[in-house]
Amino acid sequence: MTGKAYKVLNLETMKTTRKAATATVSTLEMDKVNKDLSNVTDEDIMGRLRERFSILDDMTRAVKKGDVRAMIVTGPPGVGKSFGVEKVLAKHDVFATVAQNEKLKKYEVVKGAMSAIGLYKKLYEFSDKKCILVFDDCDSVLLDDLSLNILKAALDSSKKRMIHWNTDSRLLRSEGVPNQFEFRGGAIFITNIKFEHVRSKKLQDHLAALESRCHYLDLTIDTDREKLLRIKQVVSECGMLDDYEFSDLEKEVLIDFIDEKQGRLRELSLRMVLKLADLKKSMPGNWRSVADVTCMRRV
Repeated sequence: MTGKAYKVLNLETMKTTRKAATATVSTLEMDKVNKDLSNVTDEDIMGRLRERFSILDDMTRAVKKGDVRAMIVTGPPGVGKSFGVEKVLAKHDVFATVAQNEKLKKYEVVKGAMSAIGLYKKLYEFSDKKCILVFDDCDSVLLDDLSLNILKAALDSSKKRMIHWNTDSRLLRSEGVPNQFEFRGGAIFITNIKFEHVRSKKLQDHLAALESRCHYLDLTIDTDREKLLRIKQVVSECGMLDDYEFSDLEKEVLIDFIDEKQGRLRELSLRMVLKLADLKKSMPGNWRSVADVTCMRRV
């Protein structure tokens, strides 16, 4: 494939990505039609979220062991999807960390855009058993036909998963990557896309082909109420703010502020909690005023 062809391919992928962004149902629309939580207690919701994130840990371990071939994790931004996966995988890569040798590392997190040939090369690098590639909001690989065909081969249900690159490539030759190899590793896809709410027929077909080869875990955090309860859960049970050395009262003040201002905050997420904690730590006297300017939408 020529350089010009790659440019065209990447341009088409970018166009498809933009279309996909408008093809999914908005969070507000999902909040209205997805479910009625009026008769569900906060304790019930937090119990469900606790169970889902526990399953995420268990499934990540299963992928690492090679018992599970691949997993898709979906949920809104900033609720701890990536953190949970990377935390589990890091525990299994202690040897590589101690040796400070990246070549010994058994997993890698891929973010941003990726071409088909880049995907092929990365799968080859992590093709050994118990190796894992984590695609974190790397949705371009889900939206391109060539990339999707490579993933379908990599995650096929057959015992021997062979991947082929049948087009001559100077890049692959120069880096010693063969035009076919057996992939024995695993894959985890972390995305904000809720597959069942995608409207684009073409994208539905793409995602269905991938979903049929993966376990699909929806963290079920769709409403602002669920996001806020997830924030409270992480702060209280996971020690998220321990490094700030806040008192219990200071943590409560911070969470109450988020609860009160949730409709105006630019984002209701764990990342927003850290932004506000930074302000409270560095500007204890006027952090609320600064947050009103930097973290909230104008009314």
